Amino acid sequence: MQAEELKSFIGTFLGHLGFSYSDISVSQGARTVVSVTSTEAEHLLNNQAEGLRSLQILARRIIEKQHGEDAGQFLIDLNNYHEQQMEQVRANARTLAQRVRLFKHEVEMEPMSSYERLVVHELFANDAEIETRSEGEGKFRHIVLAFRKK
Repeated sequence: MQAEELKSFIGTFLGHLGFSYSDISVSQGARTVVSVTSTEAEHLLNNQAEGLRSLQILARRIIEKQHGEDAGQFLIDLNNYHEQQMEQVRANARTLAQRVRLFKHEVEMEPMSSYERLVVHELFANDAEIETRSEGEGKFRHIVLAFRKK
């Protein structure tokens, strides 16, 4: 799905839900992100952003039904909420990586979503000392940071 088409869909979708926004932009890179700016964000960001997750699921389902499964690969970021969350994940991973470097012992991170795990894997993809792997199943899947043996 093209960026302008996705932007238009999200704007219309939010309008039908009675949600007002001041700006929508789409950035396409490793992942397509639809950034929405709104003064009504607190309604969707309460309870650990449960409303935003629900909005994301509904928008994806509608787009997948209309355009196929590949078209539903995007993330809705409301007032930079997801980016702030990912920065916290990165900061936590960097702190734990310092422990791995210092003690040369594996460290397990807390369970996280597949996207959060992807962010951590990408963070250390080119690191000469730290390697990452995912372990566990379902909601218990997490990252293990390990010292790379030379």
